[in-house]
Amino acid sequence: MLYRKPLNKLQRFLRKQGFLRLGVFAAFFLGIVLYSWIALSQQPVTLNLLMTAPDAQPWQQGIVKDFEAKNPDIRINIIEGPNATNLLEDLYTSAFILGDSPYDLVNMDVIWTPKFAAAGWLMDLTDRMSPEELEAFSDADVEGSRYEGRLYRIPMRSDVGMLYYRTDLLEQAGLQPPETFAELIQASQTLQQKDLINWGYVWQGRQYEGLVAMFIEVLEGFGGFWVNPETLEVGLDRPETVQAINFLKDTVAQGISPPGVTTYQEEETRRFFQSGQAAFLRNWPYVWPLAQEEGSPIEGRIAIKPMVATPGRNGGACLGGWGLGISASTRHPEEAWRAIQYFTSEEAQKNFVLNAGFVPSRRPLFTDPEIVAKYPHYPQLLEVVQQAVLRPPIAQYAQASDILQRYLSGALTNRMTPEQAMQSAANETRRLLSRG
Repeated sequence: MLYRKPLNKLQRFLRKQGFLRLGVFAAFFLGIVLYSWIALSQQPVTLNLLMTAPDAQPWQQGIVKDFEAKNPDIRINIIEGPNATNLLEDLYTSAFILGDSPYDLVNMDVIWTPKFAAAGWLMDLTDRMSPEELEAFSDADVEGSRYEGRLYRIPMRSDVGMLYYRTDLLEQAGLQPPETFAELIQASQTLQQKDLINWGYVWQGRQYEGLVAMFIEVLEGFGGFWVNPETLEVGLDRPETVQAINFLKDTVAQGISPPGVTTYQEEETRRFFQSGQAAFLRNWPYVWPLAQEEGSPIEGRIAIKPMVATPGRNGGACLGGWGLGISASTRHPEEAWRAIQYFTSEEAQKNFVLNAGFVPSRRPLFTDPEIVAKYPHYPQLLEVVQQAVLRPPIAQYAQASDILQRYLSGALTNRMTPEQAMQSAANETRRLLSRG
């Protein structure tokens, strides 16, 4: 008890000087600050993600809800954007250009990857996923996630163009599904001559990105190419490109495709086909569930296959689809990566496919028994996916696409000859690429 006297003396001295009371207040204040810091540090991290409005609901009700249940320290704030993908791209671009983008995760159409990566807007994910892990995804989806050999996006949802056809009509006419462009024209004419159908083949001919997506499938089938991303060689003024354009023009000239096809986008062609007016349709996977729903005039009467080609060649399937990247400006890169790992996992993708009907990017899911039981066409869809072709992954893709759209539309609507149009398109594209 000998220590009490000096301690009491010290306390009396401090009290007289006002230090003890100050110390209590300081300790109290420090406690509040410390408690607030601990409370804040325990608040969930919020990751912002912009996507089209129609996609937001299935995400929120499905994989986002599941992810947050498994990761209570992270919240996903989905910001609903416009339905048009080009407007969504503009919103992302504006945010990145202005600096300090509010988005942590970046939901990207495959054609945005080179532009966003070249601008430095994305984190490099190359070292976050091993080659063995990437092997589970379709090759084209992984390739569409790279820029100059580096990985910037993990495939979340695939999408490919394909050829739909009426099985009942072909059976009535004793025809097999066409494998070549010539067989497609011949089958269409036979069905029309037998009065089984009004029109043979519908495709997207309006001047927009869908025109380019449709065209590179035909171009692939004729053995041509648009831009070689490795060498930047331009192939638009080669004979194969003119042949591809002439095939499309012939479908209209011969009355196989309706005259208005050069004004059609995806939905116009889908409605045309689903109403029973055409035997063949080029479109995306979203058409299947709509065409097969109860009450559809063609329910149970359709099948799919890769796009036709010239003899000895494989048809092309334009790769679309979406993937997730991480904004270079995010303050939460590790949490963002955890979210991507979950959203692109086999478990999450399987639930997403079963509940929302989207196309997976992981190959094993196309033959998963539960998925095939609900979507029996998925094994055939995998065949199409394996023939996917990329639009050229170049930083100047948007400008190159605009050039091709303008001149291709000019050729299809007879404002220019195919030769004139593609020579001009090739020259403009070469000037664009030479500027770097």
